[in-house]
Amino acid sequence: MPTSSKLFHTTKTLYTLRPYLTAAIGSHHTNYFVRLAHHRYYSIYIASLLSGVQILPLFAVPGSFDGSVKSIVTQSYSDKADAADEIVEQVISTIESTSSNKEICNEIGRLCKSESVSAITKLLQHLHNKQVVLSFNALDILLSATSKQNDIELSLQVFQDLLVFSDCLSSKSYGNLARAFANTDDCELLLKFVRDISDGTLHHKVLILNRIIYGFAEARQIEKALTIYGYMKDSTCKPDLITYNTIIWILGRAGKLDDMLLEFASMKEADVVPDIVTYNTLLNKLIKFGRIDLCVVYMREVDEKGLILDLRTYTALIESFGRSGQTDQAMKLFDSMKHRNVRPSIYIYRSLINNLKKMGKLKAAASLFSEMNDSLPNLIGPKDFKRKNRRNIRFNSHR
Repeated sequence: MPTSSKLFHTTKTLYTLRPYLTAAIGSHHTNYFVRLAHHRYYSIYIASLLSGVQILPLFAVPGSFDGSVKSIVTQSYSDKADAADEIVEQVISTIESTSSNKEICNEIGRLCKSESVSAITKLLQHLHNKQVVLSFNALDILLSATSKQNDIELSLQVFQDLLVFSDCLSSKSYGNLARAFANTDDCELLLKFVRDISDGTLHHKVLILNRIIYGFAEARQIEKALTIYGYMKDSTCKPDLITYNTIIWILGRAGKLDDMLLEFASMKEADVVPDIVTYNTLLNKLIKFGRIDLCVVYMREVDEKGLILDLRTYTALIESFGRSGQTDQAMKLFDSMKHRNVRPSIYIYRSLINNLKKMGKLKAAASLFSEMNDSLPNLIGPKDFKRKNRRNIRFNSHR
């Protein structure tokens, strides 16, 4: 068995010879051959092939080395392809002979582990020709496999089939679709797909597009999410409240406050009425980037509409005003919160008391400290701040 130093030498030599291998047998076979060299057992044979080989100019690839390499790579690749084809036949046989979804999913899982795009393509072509529809779970497994390989066309084909089960699709499915596009900035295929959905007969078209936007946003592919949104604004499949809330969240998270405020204004122009989620998102992003001056403007809108901010937004606002020395504004918000029956947290009390002390308002701080102690049993504590209880823009809000 080769030592680690010999393995390193074998792999290093292969990387040095990579340009010559590519010229001789092609990049696909070369990549497979290099991966093979990392295996301890295969490296023994590869090392024997490499022994005595001189590193020559690009035009002088050793003939005997070329033949040996091409032979073993072609054979290995051929064996792998044959194995994948056998699994395809087994999948087809299982689909035709059983109604067990578990067995079908197991066979498709085996096929996906082969990482053979051609085999998956062959299976899908056969199923379409026979007009066979796979289950949601089976298609989801295929989508996960095609997206890992960044195969956009195949992923779109599988996702199109999945849309039959649009009510069952989870955030994972939409995330897998986005992952397929991770290595490209070309939106042509994506826009064509979005156009097909928009012009099609599917129910809940806006809902589906909203989830696709959210999936790309979660994958940090912001430009693609905004491209879909831009198409929706110019199409008959117009953005709704959830679309705007998502876009405001995306732009705010990216720190594009001017764009966020423009879309908020655009939302009103389109006669889409902002809700409390809109304002919570808007205010939290403004607070994060220190624009508490604008918070006052939008808080006035919240009051005029009779909306009630959530506890986290109140907490962020009160802390921001307190830290900036505007303790009167912070106390005004605190009183407004209690008046609207939003249960305070111990964190708000502590923040207010601390900021009042910093401003030299010791009497007000002492009074608030006494109020906090009297209210301790009814205050929101650490257990109430678990992530599962957070009220935020999530996939579930897109249902």
